[in-house]
Amino acid sequence: MNKLKFSTLGRNTFLISFLSGTLLLVSYLITGADFLVISGFYFVIIAVVVNIFILLYELLEFLTNIPDRKSSGNSVLLLLVNIPVTILYICILFNFEL
Repeated sequence: MNKLKFSTLGRNTFLISFLSGTLLLVSYLITGADFLVISGFYFVIIAVVVNIFILLYELLEFLTNIPDRKSSGNSVLLLLVNIPVTILYICILFNFEL
């Protein structure tokens, strides 16, 4: 079975975004500190901007770099996973607040 290949930039961007968001959510659920909600809001805005730029870069690499096409395409899909994860975390936050 072949191992999935990802570009280093795409994989690291995904991991940093995912783990930071998860850490913020879990910290808020444990402590209930309001500043974590505000920090999380700013984090989501910054993460969206950064992820869009990296996603566009990886998509451009996918379309132009034929030999390394597979890793760039996989990285695009990996970065797109952050969208439903973010929506899920926001739903959890809103349900926790009610």
